[in-house]
Amino acid sequence: MPDHLTPRRSRLAGFWRDRRGVSAVEFALIAPVMVIFYCGMAEAIQAMMAQRRVSNIAASIGDLVAQNAQLSDTKAADIFAIGNAIMAPFPTTSLRMCLVSVSSDATGKDTVDWSVTYNSHANCPAKGAVLAASVVPAGVLPASQSVIMAKTSYAYVSPIKFVMPRTLNFYRTYYLRPRRSETVMKVTG
Repeated sequence: MPDHLTPRRSRLAGFWRDRRGVSAVEFALIAPVMVIFYCGMAEAIQAMMAQRRVSNIAASIGDLVAQNAQLSDTKAADIFAIGNAIMAPFPTTSLRMCLVSVSSDATGKDTVDWSVTYNSHANCPAKGAVLAASVVPAGVLPASQSVIMAKTSYAYVSPIKFVMPRTLNFYRTYYLRPRRSETVMKVTG
């Protein structure tokens, strides 16, 4: 073995035995996984917060209507403004809200008395529509009574789009009985 190769072998052997950079190498391997995990958790928590706010909006706007004997256009606009405020700090451009009064006749046929929408809610039934039996769950609307149906939908888009690149759509529907009268009447103005 030539003498000029011996120092190289000893340096190479020393390199493999040296443990000074092990922590830096381990960190370099684990750091990308931890960053992905952190971003994914942040996105999931933001989506869960948006979903909860959609539920809160549907419950709140329905409850506000059910507490009144009448609903005017001005009051409906104020209620929808409250829904927008609940959604903050999330953008409200994709927030859709719908308030519907549904009455049942003596035979149990469910009919829409009135409906009011915010941001053109696509699944909001029109006034006079006869609803299928599956729209209002059994036991929620007895014969010859009415119920307020509050529907909310929201298209959540993650601001990071790292782990959740697609839009998540949240839908909530709440049914509340009128408290001050048999039905909530819709008045103009």
